[in-house]
Amino acid sequence: MSPANPIKAEHSSDNDVKSCSGAPRGQKRPFRPREVWAIRARLEMLGQIRNLALLNLAIDSKLRGCDLVSLKVSDVFSAGSVRERAMVIQRKTSRPVQFEITKLTATSIVAHVQEVGLGKDDFLFPSRNSKSEHLSTRQYHRIVDSWVRQIGLKVSDYGTHSLRRTKVAQLYRNTGNLRAVQLLLGHAKIESTIRYLGIELEDALQISEALEL
Repeated sequence: MSPANPIKAEHSSDNDVKSCSGAPRGQKRPFRPREVWAIRARLEMLGQIRNLALLNLAIDSKLRGCDLVSLKVSDVFSAGSVRERAMVIQRKTSRPVQFEITKLTATSIVAHVQEVGLGKDDFLFPSRNSKSEHLSTRQYHRIVDSWVRQIGLKVSDYGTHSLRRTKVAQLYRNTGNLRAVQLLLGHAKIESTIRYLGIELEDALQISEALEL
């Protein structure tokens, strides 16, 4: 009897094929840099300060939707300034994950916090619905879908996980460093990272061929 495939046998708690709620979802494409800037330009033009902060932090943090929408101001601020690096415990895996906050993202977060008048104990993205304390994952999905439509992309190809994948897809494409991607995504196993990026044998061979020893 042949051994079980390690990828298929992986525990679901580290499986990004499912959403935070455990519902299955299809693989979503990462956004390309020009697509990110197209969304940014529209948000800036429309004066959507909160959504600009949401977009930028989603890309920097690489967090699942449930972790992103439940961030508090204190998670990203320290001594009145936006942290250069932050850490949260992932709800799905209970594992800590760190992420960087770039200057562009920090600027948009400050503008959002000042506009809404948030305190350190407030949720960073409070709900506009009185029934919820913070933005729901469902509403986050709807917001991302609207961005995708606005720049003329196919909604079925993109989603909130597109934002989670955007930076790490570029990192892998530029460096081939799977371990770095694994750490940034907070995966316990490298097999999760391989599957999440959709890496095929041809990709691995091209990276290997580029190395000279």
